[in-house]
Amino acid sequence: MPELVFFSGTMDCGKSTLALQIGHNRSARGLQGVIFTRDDRAGEGKLSSRLGLVTEAVEADEGLDLYAYLVAQLSKGGRVDYVIVDEAQFLAPDQIDQLARVVDDLEMDVFAFGITTDFRTRLFPGSQRLVELADRIEQLQVEALCWCGSRATHNARTIDGEMVVEGAQVVVGDVNRQAGEVGYEVLCRRHHRRRATAASAQAGALSPDVLPVSST
Repeated sequence: MPELVFFSGTMDCGKSTLALQIGHNRSARGLQGVIFTRDDRAGEGKLSSRLGLVTEAVEADEGLDLYAYLVAQLSKGGRVDYVIVDEAQFLAPDQIDQLARVVDDLEMDVFAFGITTDFRTRLFPGSQRLVELADRIEQLQVEALCWCGSRATHNARTIDGEMVVEGAQVVVGDVNRQAGEVGYEVLCRRHHRRRATAASAQAGALSPDVLPVSST
């Protein structure tokens, strides 16, 4: 039976790498899929991993009806055996509903990959809807690590190395930033609660990443 599967985790846990691997394995067996993504670090219409792998994808803008897009491909004689969605946390809840309809009405497997919570430990709207609708939720097995060496469970936003817990959900940042710019790192729950970042602990950051998120 086709399934809507949600692969979730923090930054640095290999979501995009697994998405690429799933696509490769199915392609090697002669299956054809459509890959959707949103706000990938490599730019519009790309699915990339920090291992350096990149493939073309369809940019799932907020107004894109994913179900209608796939129906249009099939109506033109195209073949679609499965769907991969990376950065699924950025999708609107109604787009997640469309993915569920793809599974139920078009009988395709849909593999969605995303971060569950934002820097404030609040569920992303897209992730929340996936938790509500997914046939199966898989926690990624590659553990991201906090600067202390413990398993990282939370995403933190920083400015000049200091953790912040207020602000818009949509802010793009990087660890390679100028003074005053926004960055991100992953922390264990204890250090997220204490707002103890790698910089404030005088430790080396272990999580170079970018986390663009949608506004509430």
